[in-house]
Amino acid sequence: MKTFEEKWTAWIDGELRGEELAEFEASLPDRAVAEAEKLEAQKLGALLRERLPARAMGNEDFFNHQLRERIAREDAPEPARSRAARPRFTWTIGRLVWSGATALALFMVCAFFVMRSKEPSDQSQYLSQILNARVDPGVSPYATVSMFQAKEDKVTVLWVDGLQSLPAEYAAK
Repeated sequence: MKTFEEKWTAWIDGELRGEELAEFEASLPDRAVAEAEKLEAQKLGALLRERLPARAMGNEDFFNHQLRERIAREDAPEPARSRAARPRFTWTIGRLVWSGATALALFMVCAFFVMRSKEPSDQSQYLSQILNARVDPGVSPYATVSMFQAKEDKVTVLWVDGLQSLPAEYAAK
């Protein structure tokens, strides 16, 4: 089924025949105006053909090749045309799995080398400095020092009770 514009162009060019011509002319709202527009369009076409001759086309073989390719695409059966129009996804499932496994392996190697550093010692150097500093009974006679350790949590709590002040030479660094 042709659209109105296609029928209009075919009518102006004189390509409508028989029953199709009679149907189209009957569908026109104002036949006299349509005939005047047809005459004007034909005059314009003749003027353009007279004043603007067709230019000689360069590289005719390339143009013919493009035209043949376009005709072949339009004449191709529907499944082949839809398959060619569909964009291809370049990452297949297998390629995604391999790239994921490679990324995971690289992460594990990097984590191994980072985590392979020296094992932490049982006591911090700060704790050993504090333990080596003894509370002087002359400064605070009622001071007591209690130490609580939780090895599984790697936590040591040092509780100093009754100490008025810690001399500067005993301060933790």
